[in-house]
Amino acid sequence: MAYRLLRIAALVELASLVLLLTNLVTVHWAPVASLLGPVHGSAYLFVIGATVQVTGDLRTRLLAAVPGIGGLLVLRRLRHLPGPGGEGGDVSMSATGR
Repeated sequence: MAYRLLRIAALVELASLVLLLTNLVTVHWAPVASLLGPVHGSAYLFVIGATVQVTGDLRTRLLAAVPGIGGLLVLRRLRHLPGPGGEGGDVSMSATGR
């Protein structure tokens, strides 16, 4: 459940940042910034909190603190870590089959 919420929050974080920057570069409407600023901030904090809840890996937790794309980086890293939610890491075998 937390993994699914993390995915949603990561997408909201990225989308709100893109919309905020687009608004800043184009028309700079204050009401748009007033609406999207708190949405982006809340999604950013939610990504950090959900990451702390999902994993104990320090590097993954630090990736969550990257604004805008941190949530997507966390999701990518979680797919490659062993354990629940990951594929199990390196699955290659040696020539001896051990």
